[in-house]
Amino acid sequence: MNSFAIVRADDSDKIKIALHDLEHYGRMRFSSNPKRIEPTYADRLLVNVMGVPLKARCNSAALVELENHAGAAINRLKKIHPPAHIVIISPRHEVFCELKDNSELYPEFERKFEVNNRVRVNGMH
Repeated sequence: MNSFAIVRADDSDKIKIALHDLEHYGRMRFSSNPKRIEPTYADRLLVNVMGVPLKARCNSAALVELENHAGAAINRLKKIHPPAHIVIISPRHEVFCELKDNSELYPEFERKFEVNNRVRVNGMH
């Protein structure tokens, strides 16, 4: 693991799409399955990393470990436009060790879409 991505959005469907976009369009490699984190925790992480006041609270959030180095992840993120706010956290951020120590404690983020009472995984029925 070289960095983390915090994915924040209004709803879980936007998180699912953003995670898909990170992998497919951003060519980012996940070190593990994405984890569900509390939206208030994600908001606090954003303020901590960015050093600016929170403009809008999120309603859904996920954490994913990346194999990509933070600089490469940020450069790739600039080239795609996922429907969620994504913050890359590198080892230079104070919260990196906290996330590394606790990431396995968080539950997995459910990535399946439910459509017409059927479950869809990445566009497949």
